[in-house]
Amino acid sequence: MAVLNRYQAIKTYNRSIGEITLTNGSKIKLFSAEEPDRLRGPQHHGAWCDELAAWDKPDAWDQLQFGMRLGEHPQIVVTTTPRPTKLIKDLISRETTHITRGSTFENADNLSQSALVELQARYDGTRLGRQELYGEVLDDVEGALWTRSLIEDARIRPEDAPPYFRVVVAIDPAVTSGESSDETGIIVAGATPDGHYYIIEDATMKGSPEAWMRKAVEMYRKHKCDRVIAETNNGGDMIEALLRQVDANVPYRKVTASRGKKVRAEPISALSEQKRLHMVGAFPELEDQLVSWQPDSDKSPDRMDAMVWAVTDLMGGSVAMRSLAAMAEFCPSCRLPLVRGTRLCPRCRTAIITPA
Repeated sequence: MAVLNRYQAIKTYNRSIGEITLTNGSKIKLFSAEEPDRLRGPQHHGAWCDELAAWDKPDAWDQLQFGMRLGEHPQIVVTTTPRPTKLIKDLISRETTHITRGSTFENADNLSQSALVELQARYDGTRLGRQELYGEVLDDVEGALWTRSLIEDARIRPEDAPPYFRVVVAIDPAVTSGESSDETGIIVAGATPDGHYYIIEDATMKGSPEAWMRKAVEMYRKHKCDRVIAETNNGGDMIEALLRQVDANVPYRKVTASRGKKVRAEPISALSEQKRLHMVGAFPELEDQLVSWQPDSDKSPDRMDAMVWAVTDLMGGSVAMRSLAAMAEFCPSCRLPLVRGTRLCPRCRTAIITPA
C-alpha cells in the first residue's frame, strides 16, 4: 500500500472484500492461506505468495494454481523462509522455477542495527541461522530424531504392504478446538510378527472433540483395527466417555505421558535406523514433522506423538503372541488367523490365494 500510494496508483481500496483497484484498471485481490475455498473460481494473471513454507493448508496452493490461467504467461512470485517442506522442495526442483536467494543482512538498511548484531551473535554459523538468516534449504535438522534418508530407505508402496497381525489407531488430542488450536494427531499403524511396523494412514485433523473422535472411529472401522489408543494427559476420562458416545463397542486403551517426548520417541526412531519402521505410501505432513522436530523444541508434534503412541502399543505384544502370529496364516482382508490350507476366509468370505 505504501508503494502504491507513493506512485498515486490506487483508485479504490475495498477493505471488506480485500480488493484494490488501480488507476490503470488492474485489480489486486487479497486472500488468506487459511481460507483455500475463497480461491476457488477467481482467475489471475499473476500472484504473490508470502511465507509459503508456513502455509498449513496445502489446498490453498492447489486452488491458486487452478486460477492462474489469464494472459500469455501467468507467473507466481513466492517470498518465504525456505523450510524444507515437500511443497518448497518440489518448487525448487522444477525447471520452470527461477530461484533468487538473499540474506537478512542484505536488508540491513531497513532493519535495526542492534537487532542485526544480536541475530548474528546468536545464530551465525548455526543451522537455524543458515535457514532463517541466509535462506538455505536444510533437509535434515541438527538434533532431529529422524532424517529424510531414514524414512525414504524404509518406505514401501501400499500394494506391497504385508498382512498385519495387529493394527491400532492412536490419538494425540488437541487441548482446544478453536481456529488457532493445534491439530489432533490421528495415526493408524500395523505390525507384522517379524517385528516390523507400518504407518498405514495419517488422519490428523482440526476440529471439535466429537469430530476427531468420529474420525478415529472411522479409521478403526476402515482398517479393522484392534483398538483405539488415546493420550489422556489433556482429556482424562472425558476421552473414553466421548468414544463410548460415538461407539460403545470399540476396544480402548488410555496412555499417560509420564516421560518426555524425546524419551518416548527415541525407541521408535531406533526402529527407523534398523529399517523396521515403514511408511506405507507418503505422508508429507507427518514426515516433515519427524525430520524437523527437535527434542528441546516447545512445539507440539501432534502427528509424531500419535505415531509414537501407536507403534509403542504395537511393540508391547507378548513373545508368545508374536510366536503364534509368526506360525499362522492371516486373511489379507480381515486378518483372521486361518488354518493352513484354508481357501475361503470363514469371516469375510475372501478367497485365500497361497503363493506357489
